[in-house]
Amino acid sequence: MSANLLTDTPIIAFTILLTVIFTVPPIFERLRLPGLVGLLLAGVILGQSGLKLLDPDSDTITLLSDIGKVYLMFVAGLEIDIEQFRKTKNRSIGFGILTFLVPMIAGIMVGRLFDFSWNASVLIGSLLASHTLLAYPIVSRLGVVMNEAVTVTIGATIFTDTGALLVLAICVGIHNGEFTTLSLLTLLGGLAIYSIIVLFGFDWLGKEFFRRSGDEQSNQFLFILLALFLASVGAQIIGVEKIVGAFLAGLAVNDVLGRSPVKEKVEFMGSVLFIPCFFVDMGLLINIPAFIKTLSSFWLTLFIVLALIGSKFLAALFAKLIYRYNTAELLTMWSLSLPQVAATLAATLVAYQTVNGANERLIDEGVLNSVIVLMLVTAILGPIITARFAASLQLPQAELDTDSLAIWWGNADEQLVEENHYPFTVLVPIYNPQTQRYLIEMAALLARHESGRIMPLAIAQAHVHMDDPQLGIALEKSQQRLKLAKDISQEFDVQVLTAIRIDDDVALGISRTSREQNASLVLMGWSRTTGLRARLFGNVIDSVFWSSHCPVAVARLLNSPGTIHRILVPVGDLMPQTVGALRFAQILADSNQGEVVLLHVCAMNTPAPLIEQFTSQLSDIVANSQVQVNIEIKTIRDDDVAKAIIREASAFDLAVLRAVRYRTTGGFAVSEVTTQVINELTCSIVLLGASHS
Repeated sequence: MSANLLTDTPIIAFTILLTVIFTVPPIFERLRLPGLVGLLLAGVILGQSGLKLLDPDSDTITLLSDIGKVYLMFVAGLEIDIEQFRKTKNRSIGFGILTFLVPMIAGIMVGRLFDFSWNASVLIGSLLASHTLLAYPIVSRLGVVMNEAVTVTIGATIFTDTGALLVLAICVGIHNGEFTTLSLLTLLGGLAIYSIIVLFGFDWLGKEFFRRSGDEQSNQFLFILLALFLASVGAQIIGVEKIVGAFLAGLAVNDVLGRSPVKEKVEFMGSVLFIPCFFVDMGLLINIPAFIKTLSSFWLTLFIVLALIGSKFLAALFAKLIYRYNTAELLTMWSLSLPQVAATLAATLVAYQTVNGANERLIDEGVLNSVIVLMLVTAILGPIITARFAASLQLPQAELDTDSLAIWWGNADEQLVEENHYPFTVLVPIYNPQTQRYLIEMAALLARHESGRIMPLAIAQAHVHMDDPQLGIALEKSQQRLKLAKDISQEFDVQVLTAIRIDDDVALGISRTSREQNASLVLMGWSRTTGLRARLFGNVIDSVFWSSHCPVAVARLLNSPGTIHRILVPVGDLMPQTVGALRFAQILADSNQGEVVLLHVCAMNTPAPLIEQFTSQLSDIVANSQVQVNIEIKTIRDDDVAKAIIREASAFDLAVLRAVRYRTTGGFAVSEVTTQVINELTCSIVLLGASHS
C-alpha cells in the first residue's frame, strides 16, 4: 500500500492519529517532558518533512485539527474560575492589564525591529500577551491556590486571553482587505453584541436546560457541545475567528457546569481526542528545512523568547510593587503567567493560515517556528519555576482557622445541628457484605465520639414497575443487610437510623439521602482486589465524590477499626482539606486511645527555614485542636514522596490520605503519589474527599 493511499484514506489517517495519541504522551511524561511536546514531535515525524504518512491539508486532519483548536479555547474558558475572579476582581484586572500590555508592547517592538508591518507586529504582541495556566496542577497539589497572588494570576487569565483574541480578530480583519474606521467600528460593535448574546444568552439557556433535564447527563453533554459549535459558527458569521466564539462559549457555560460530572466528560473528550489532534497538526505544519533555517538565523526566535520572559517578569514585578507582594509571590505570578500554549498556539495557527488577496500570510513561517520554540521553552520553564517557589507561599490565616470540627464536617445548616434537629450523622451505604461490618464499626466509633448517629443506607435499583419481582427481591436483600448493620451498631451503644431508597442512580441516591438527612460524613468501602483508578472514575464512588454536599471517606479496612492505634497522616500542604484529614484521624485515635503521626515529606533541596516554617504552622493547628490526643510531627527529606510514605506506613495500622486529582494531557488522573501509595500500602486506608463545594 503506497504512502499516498495512506494519506488519502480518512480511516487510516484517523487510526494513525489514535495510535500516536495513545502511545506518545505517556512516554514523554515518563521522561518528565510535557506530553504535548511528544505530539508535536510525532507530527513532525509523520508529516511532509518525515515519513509523509499524514497530510496536514487532508479533510480528516483539517476537520480534527479545527475541532481541536476550538475545543482548546473552549476548555481554556471553562478552566477560568469565575468565583476566584470575583473574589479579587480589581487586582485581577490590574494584573491582567499589566501582563497583557507589557508583553504586547515588547512584541510590537520585536516585530518592528525585524521589519514586520505594524499589523503583523501588533499581532505578534498579542501572541505574547496571553498565558496558559499550565502549572495550575502544581499550585493545586501544593495547596496554595487560595493565596491571593495565585488567585489574582488565575483571574487575570480571563482578561489576557479575551484581549489577545480581540486583537487577533482585528488584525485578521485588517489583513483580509480594505479596513476603514467604519469597518473597524462595525466589527467591534458586532463583536460586542455577539459577546453579550453568547455570555448571557448561553448562560441563561444552559441553566434552564440543566434545571429541566435533571440528571440526563447525555443530553446535557450534547447541549454543551452544541453551545460550543454554535458559538464558533456565530463568530465566523460576524467576521471574527471561530476560536473567539469557542472561548466565549467556555466562559458562558462555566457557571452552568460548575464542577459537575458533565464538565469532566466535556474536558475529557477534548483532552483525550480533539486537542491532541490539534497538537499533532501543529507538528505537521513544521517544515524541517525552514525550521532549521529559522534557528540558524535565530535572532528572531531569541528576541521573541527573551521579550516574553522579560516582559512577563516585568509585569509581575510591577504587580509586586503596586500590591506589595513578597518575592515568592512575585516569582509564582511570573511563572504561572509564563507558559504560552492554548491561546498562543491557536491564535498563531489562525494568523499563519490567514492569507489575503495578494497571497500574503499575516505572519510568516519564521514567526510560526519561533512561537513553537517559545511554547516548548515556556511550557518547561514555567512549571519548574512554579514548583520551586510556590511551595514558599502562605495561605491567609482565615483558611487555616479550622479548629472546630463542625467547620470541616461541613454541615449545610449549622443552626439545625445546634438545635439537634440533625445531629452529627455518618451515612454508610452498604452493598458489599465483605466490607460491611468494619464500615459500620468505624462509623459507630466516629458517631459515638461526636454524640451523633449512624445511618446505614441500602439502595435498591429502580425499575419501571414498582411491582416488578426483581425490585421486590432487591428490597428484601436490602432489609436483611440493614438488619445486620443495625445489630452491629447496637454493640457500640450508638443511635441507629436505617434507610432504604429506591433510585435509578445509586450514586445520586446516596448523595440525595445524605443531603436530606444533612449528613456530616459519607463513609463508603472498597475492596483490596479493585484497582483504585477503576474504583474512582466513572462509577459510584466517583459520582458520590462529585455530587456530595459533605466530605466522603472511602475506606479499605483490613482489620476491625477498634484495633487501630497508630495512624499515619501524610501532610503535603495546609489546605482545610488536609486539616480535615487530621481531624478525622484525631477522632479515631481518641476513640481507641491511639496516636497520630503527621508525616511531611519534602524534597532533598528544600531550604531548612521553609521546613521549620511549615512545621511551626502545623504545630499551631495541632495545638488549637479541640481533640487532645498524642500527635507527633515527623519531617523527612526524600525526592520520592510515594516511596517515603510507603516506607513509613509499614509500622502503622491506618493511613489517612486525601483524594487529589490533576489533569494530564490524556485527561484526568488521580495523583500519581496517591495511586502508588494505595497500590503498595499493606495497612488499612481511608481516602478522604472534600465536598463538591
